[in-house]
Amino acid sequence: MSQERKRRRLLAVVALLIAGGVMAYLAFGGIGENLVYYWSPTELREAGPRAFGASVRLGGLVEPGSIDRQADGLTMRFAVTDGEASVPVVAETVPPAMFREGIGVVVEGTMLRDGHFQTQRLMVKHDNQYRAPEDFKPEDMKELMKSLQFEETGT
Repeated sequence: MSQERKRRRLLAVVALLIAGGVMAYLAFGGIGENLVYYWSPTELREAGPRAFGASVRLGGLVEPGSIDRQADGLTMRFAVTDGEASVPVVAETVPPAMFREGIGVVVEGTMLRDGHFQTQRLMVKHDNQYRAPEDFKPEDMKELMKSLQFEETGT
């Protein structure tokens, strides 16, 4: 094998190693900072101190009787439960139109040391299947309109 051929092979191997190292760094470097964990209220409580400051998606049901809309119109307090544990949430966002007690929600944010979960992202879980009414009657419209109205709270 000629000296020139050995040199080219060595350069090719070095170039592949450098490219592989760069790709690995881009793919895995800082991945821990970008992870978002999905936990239920029970799992969040079990995580203890590990939950503080971590970026978490908390999923569960809005606990009945827990919604408290603040006077500023943006801040809202409620609790998320999985039937075993409950986590108080402070949301600083406009809630989706479907938000109500008993609905499935996912909130993304951070557990604070004072015991509540702080979020600025609130998503409701719903069925993506559209079902057209089979025998729609005008009196059904009144029920539909009722379901779209928010109940006033005494805050």
